[in-house]
Formats: sequence, structure tokens, C-alpha cells
Amino acid sequence: MTGEAWPPLHAGRAWLSRYGPLLSRVVAAVLGGYGLAVLTTLAALALPTSRPEAALAGLLASFLVYAAAIIWVFAVRSAMRAWLGLCVAAAVLLPFAWVAR
Repeated sequence: MTGEAWPPLHAGRAWLSRYGPLLSRVVAAVLGGYGLAVLTTLAALALPTSRPEAALAGLLASFLVYAAAIIWVFAVRSAMRAWLGLCVAAAVLLPFAWVAR
């Protein structure tokens, strides 16, 4: 025994620096995409149609938004840009969702 700690203390930082951005993208895709899909559904309720038609339109659009968010998260150069893009999209949809309440 050489007196070194096992596992090495730097092993956690190495794992985080290697897999952290990927884990961040996965969380952004799942949770951020879901959040955008919900905001899309709520924002569609502000459309000038009957409430059931607006809800159906929002539901259909939410599938497209969720898929586009997942593609966006893994297509951009960094995890930070992925989160920033999701936040910008949410900021655009939030006033419409607020009006629809």
C-alpha cells in the first residue's frame, strides 16, 4: 500500500468534467423540452378559437416543440447554449401562456 486514497480524489472531478455536459444536455432535453411543450399547450389557449380547438392545437403543437427541443439540445455546440436556447424559447412563450390563464 502506498498511502494513496482509493478511489483517487480526482476521479469524481474527471468523471464530472467528462460526462457532466452530456448529463446536462440529457436533463435539458427531458425537462426543458417538457417545459416548453407545456408552455406551448398553455400558450395555444390564447388563440382566438373555441377552448377545445385551442387545446387540441396546443397539444398537437407540443409534440413538435418537444421533438424540436430535443434536437436543438443535442445539435448546439455546448450545453450552455442549449440551456440558453430553451430559456429564450420559454421567455417567448411565457407571456402567451400567462394571458391564456
